[in-house]
Amino acid sequence: MQFAYTILYVSDVPNSLKHYEAAYGCAERFLHESKMYGELETGPTVLAFAALEMAEMNDVAMRVADPKQPTGPVNLTFATNDVGTAYSNALENGATAVVPPTTKPWGQVACYVRDIDGHLVEIATPLLRRHGGEGED
Repeated sequence: MQFAYTILYVSDVPNSLKHYEAAYGCAERFLHESKMYGELETGPTVLAFAALEMAEMNDVAMRVADPKQPTGPVNLTFATNDVGTAYSNALENGATAVVPPTTKPWGQVACYVRDIDGHLVEIATPLLRRHGGEGED
């Protein structure tokens, strides 16, 4: 079995795609004509967005992400060699600050923001660096 994709349920799929493109540098890969499902270019594992109504259509009950409430127990992570610039760009494009860039005890630099829907997003240097690898941006 292989991990294939993550779906974030949101109130406005096209708006969330635009936010992720501007704030995190991910290009839109696909937006269904219904505007209820879309995907971003994120490499081999897909980051997708689905309208909240799709959860209902699939008989799935869920707690809706809300920027005014504490975040859920999951975060997305984007890797970059320049966390400070990426953090500033995310904030300039609608993300909300949670934790500014901080160096972890193992040398990784990471920060946390919330996207426009309230999902927690980590921006961090690649973990490969702590194992002597080069990591990628």
